[in-house]
Amino acid sequence: MSHPIVSLSRVTRRFADVTAVDELSLEIRPAETVALLGPNGAGKTTALEVMLGLERPNAGRMSVFGGSPAEAIARGRVGAMLQEGDLPPGAKVAELVELVRGLYPTPPALADALRLGDVEKIADRRVERLSGGQRQRVRLAVALAGGPELLVLDEPTAAMDVAARRSFWSAAGGYVSDGRSLLFATHRLEEAEEVADRVVVMANGRIVADGPPNDVKALARGRGAVSFRANGTPIEILQRLAAVEEVELAHGRITLRTGDPERTVRALLEAAPHVAGLEVSAPRLEDAFLTLTREEESR
Repeated sequence: MSHPIVSLSRVTRRFADVTAVDELSLEIRPAETVALLGPNGAGKTTALEVMLGLERPNAGRMSVFGGSPAEAIARGRVGAMLQEGDLPPGAKVAELVELVRGLYPTPPALADALRLGDVEKIADRRVERLSGGQRQRVRLAVALAGGPELLVLDEPTAAMDVAARRSFWSAAGGYVSDGRSLLFATHRLEEAEEVADRVVVMANGRIVADGPPNDVKALARGRGAVSFRANGTPIEILQRLAAVEEVELAHGRITLRTGDPERTVRALLEAAPHVAGLEVSAPRLEDAFLTLTREEESR
């Protein structure tokens, strides 16, 4: 197995009386696409900032490409796009990417950097005239300007619409498709499942699950969904059915999120024997996510 490019061992970061990251141990290996998944306040951003040398841990050991984050970044081996930060007004896209390229020892050609960020068509536009999705793609191009082996993104699509998100992930995914690594923090379950080949779930500064998306979903332990065509059965009755945790109504169908689909189906057929279009679904990543984070919060 290849050596990790990022290694954290029992890393802790505190802010006054708040422990943002609590004895975090994590390794990222070459050619991995890893989603750091968790609710707001889980410690995702702090974990990334520690890896990038922007926050100093109170305890634990860490290395990035075998040395310090500052050394790896100076050599152009790490590129990052954080939540905070904006583009300087007045600058053209190509000028900005070219400026950042000049900071690194072996950057890709300007044309390649623009292509990788999918900003070739807007290269001559000033950044203040760009849409939100275009600005995020420019920020991605800036992060790629040094030709990094590891790309780190923090909630990169938080304010994007569906089309902009697809364009962004197409560009980011294309960049790491030939053996580079991608680590991104997100609270979007669908992004973690669609983009990553490994999902690390965080809650209260700790890792509560780590593995391929299907393995993490399996941790839902029998949870799933029971759905059927809405037939006028009162929501209050459905909420009281055995093992039901949540009731959703959308597009003429009722969906029951349940901790035990078999018990829920039996109770449903007793309460409403004439349901139509009955479907039972396997656990989703969302079910595992809720299970894991609730268990951690209850400790």
